[in-house]
Parts: sequence; structure tokens; C-alpha cells
Amino acid sequence: MNARDNTNKPEELVPSRYALRVGEIDVLVVSDGVLPLPAATMATNADPAALAVWLDHMFLPPDAFDWPLNVLVARSGEQVILVDTGLGSQFPGFPRAGQTPHRLEAAGIDLSSVTDVVITHMHMDHIGGLLVDGIKERLRPDLRIHVAAAEVAFWDTPDFSQTAMPEPVPDVLRSTARQFMEQYRDRLHVFQERHEVAPGVVARRTGGHTPGHCVVDIDSNGQRLTFAGDAMFPVGFEHPDWQNGFEHDPGESTRVRMALFGELADNGGLLVATHLPFPSVGRVAREGDTFRWAPVFWDH
Repeated sequence: MNARDNTNKPEELVPSRYALRVGEIDVLVVSDGVLPLPAATMATNADPAALAVWLDHMFLPPDAFDWPLNVLVARSGEQVILVDTGLGSQFPGFPRAGQTPHRLEAAGIDLSSVTDVVITHMHMDHIGGLLVDGIKERLRPDLRIHVAAAEVAFWDTPDFSQTAMPEPVPDVLRSTARQFMEQYRDRLHVFQERHEVAPGVVARRTGGHTPGHCVVDIDSNGQRLTFAGDAMFPVGFEHPDWQNGFEHDPGESTRVRMALFGELADNGGLLVATHLPFPSVGRVAREGDTFRWAPVFWDH
């Protein structure tokens, strides 16, 4: 299988985008690829034996796993909104991530058509796509980048005291956030708690994972989808109290996660999240004191 596309790159043999409609709003989930991470970062407050049982139950390796990365594109009226931008290509240790720019192009979405970007939070796997060489020049000059005020303030002097990240990561997160602010500060549209980015597309701050972490609600004609960013991870449905090593406030993250799960279970809306396996489209149901993930059947 050596078919080639018109960019002379090997044709991808796995799906990397999934389209759906939420009322009158077109939505595209795009895989930015995967990040290999230590399994222990998935549940830093869990008994290691319990985490090992869960990993085995899910047929996942005991020591490391591939962390999915998803971004989302929504078209509301004349606006094209990109939610998060992936990792970018400036991190050579993660060659299978940073796929967003060329996968948008393969989907027929020119970067110059994007009118708005929503940043759920300023970790490198959410802002790095805007820092790839040549990307800024392809963006429209009036691009609006929406981010919570609390997030901008946090990265002036970020606090990593409650995180449990691999040792090199905090310094890279700091430098990437600093570079992002240097390049895009003049395009930021900062909001406090809630902001309507486009008709039916609302960003709202949840905090937790970072102080300014936000989710994006898409609501049209009685249909609903929430892009939850890093508010939840695959292990969170069965163990919503297990805390991730990348959470800057683990206790608040737990509260936010459980509140969002409860909200989604009650309203029946679709869920997409950055680190759920692609295409990360499904619903949430209550299962006693925990929750159950119900992936949608793909619509071909």
C-alpha cells in the first residue's frame, strides 16, 4: 500500500477526522495524533495495583500508553471556529503528534478560513499548533483567539506545586506558553466566565485542570455537544476521583469532572474531549456512583 496524495506524503490508512452536525452547526473532530506518556500519570492518587487492574482490563500496556489528542472545528453561519490547535511539530520527542495543520488541509479547511480559535487552556498540546513555522503567516489578520482571563493570568507565574508531570515537562510548558503569548497577545479576546464565540457556540470557564480551563458548548435546534478539553480522561468514567498528573488543582479538577459528567448524563448531549480515543464522540450515563461512556455508532 504505497498510494500517495498530492503532497507526496503517504496516504493515511486510519481515519483522522469525523464529521457530524449539531442542529445547524457543522462539526469536525480531528485527530492531532498521540503522545506516549507514563501510565502512572493517568491516576497519581490511585493505588498502583488498582491502576494496573484497570489498565489490564482495558488491554493497555502497564507502563506507558498512547495519549490521544483531538481538536474540533465548528462552522456556525459565516464563522469557522477551531477549538485548540494540537501539539505542533516543534517537539521531536513526539513524532506522532502535531498532525492538525496537514489534517485540516486534507479535510479542505484552509487556515485562512478560520475566523476564531478557542484555547481551552495553554498547555503545549493545545497551543503548539499555532507555533509551527509558517502557520502564523497563513492565518487571517483579524483572527480572534478566545481564552479565559484566568488562564492568561495564571501563565504569568504558573504554579506546578500540585502536579505530577514527567520532570522535563513543566519547563517546556512554561516556555511554550511564553512563546504563545509573545506571538499572539495582540489577537487575544479575553473573557471572564462565559463568552458566545458564535451563534450556538459558547466557551465557559470551568477551572480545575488549570485556573482558566474552559469547555466549549455547541447548542443548536435542541441538539448539544460539549468539547470538554482536559476535564476528563479515559479512566475518569469508572474512577472520576482518580487525579491526573497534569492537573494544576487536582481537587478542583475532580469536582469539575464529576459536575460535567453529571450535567452530560442529565442533558443527554454529546461529549468530545481532547484525550478520549478518536473520534471521542459519545454520551455519558450514570452507573451507580460512577459513570458509563457510550461511544456513538459511526455514521457513514
